[in-house]
Amino acid sequence: MTERRVDHAVYVISVFAELAGVHPQTLRNYERSGLLAPRRTRGGSRRFSDEDLAALRRIQQLTTEGVNLEGVKRIMALEADVARLTEEIVALRESVRESVEDTHRQYRRELVPVKNALALLSDLRREKGRS
Repeated sequence: MTERRVDHAVYVISVFAELAGVHPQTLRNYERSGLLAPRRTRGGSRRFSDEDLAALRRIQQLTTEGVNLEGVKRIMALEADVARLTEEIVALRESVRESVEDTHRQYRRELVPVKNALALLSDLRREKGRS
């Protein structure tokens, strides 16, 4: 059996409202205020996803704590920014780590071991003494 993606919009508004324990009109209000953005079919019907359900749960949590809808919108936007920036930091750290490893590999190829460097220096001094 194939696994469904969390952003795959499959729930019609009535089923989604029942799953969430809210009235369909509440979902329409959240959509109007920009808190939810369900996908639309060609015919214009709303389709909600598991990702939308997680967002709705967060909306419910914040409103239960006394945050108004404008505050919820701002908090959720900031949380999305934090998540995006965290992913960016992880990617940048990985890039820096790879760059450091590449630099170290390059140094290992270019560095001459101390014993060999001393032998080269000694050979150069002997050659200068002959001239």
